[in-house]
Amino acid sequence: MSQTPDLPEIELSWQGDHYCGRFSAMASPCELLIDSNDRKLAEHLTTLAFYEAKRIEHKYSRYLTGNTCHRINHSAGKGAALDEETYKLLCFADSCFSLSDGLFDITSGVLRRAWKFDGSDRLPAPQQVKSLLPLIGWQKIEFDANRILMPEGFELDFGGIGKEYAVDAVAKKCAELVPHCSMLVNFGGDIQVTRARRNKQCWHIGIENPDSDGRANRLLRIAHGGLATSGDARRFLYKDGVRYSHILNPKTGYPVSHAPRSVTVASEHCVQAGILATLALLQGKNAESFLTQQGVTHWIYR
Repeated sequence: MSQTPDLPEIELSWQGDHYCGRFSAMASPCELLIDSNDRKLAEHLTTLAFYEAKRIEHKYSRYLTGNTCHRINHSAGKGAALDEETYKLLCFADSCFSLSDGLFDITSGVLRRAWKFDGSDRLPAPQQVKSLLPLIGWQKIEFDANRILMPEGFELDFGGIGKEYAVDAVAKKCAELVPHCSMLVNFGGDIQVTRARRNKQCWHIGIENPDSDGRANRLLRIAHGGLATSGDARRFLYKDGVRYSHILNPKTGYPVSHAPRSVTVASEHCVQAGILATLALLQGKNAESFLTQQGVTHWIYR
């Protein structure tokens, strides 16, 4: 594999019957599989994917200053202007909050001040968690197409939907440019396939078993649509024989109990698959029945 000339941070390689473009964004390895033997086309599409992913990351990452997320979070209760893209994301977050009965809440990111899911046994003090609960509550947010107003001290965290949103946005841009070419967008395991490959072939995707050190033990064939996985394979705490998942209940401030180790969902779009996988984990022991009620194809590891 070699770095593409004049395209820093992007690598392009031929995989025998398709090109693979790779780069890093959103703290994840990203790749674009392109069902074509045209290297110039593959370079162009990978560049497009790179810049679109970086655009979304730079706009909504909570780790950056001066961007949309930072501006909203530092509006100090005075309100902040919204553009159309951000308004639509907030509408989606609002729908997720309602669908989950308040369990999916993009104001709950403040809990990261207490919880550090680094595989250690360091649990936060109860008072530390309790002190953050007054800063959580999507129902306290007011917004319309032009403006958002949050109570002072509140923050938004787009991490629960941002990567999946970026996957869909990249897939859409690439498909609009080359509608006849099949592409698979994969950002850290969140996936969107634009259309079936040549000769109606499928892309092959492995689902990781959280107990197998990153090895896949299930192989899926996907021609079109989204796929997303949520779980605690890499982000957890372990103390006195109890494993604490990074999926937190915003109402209690504590990890959801009896949640599956991993949930994978297939849906029409990656962002839909991603939110359903997360909502299933938030249901704890009822994850399976929740996904069955939604009527989506899914795989669960306990």
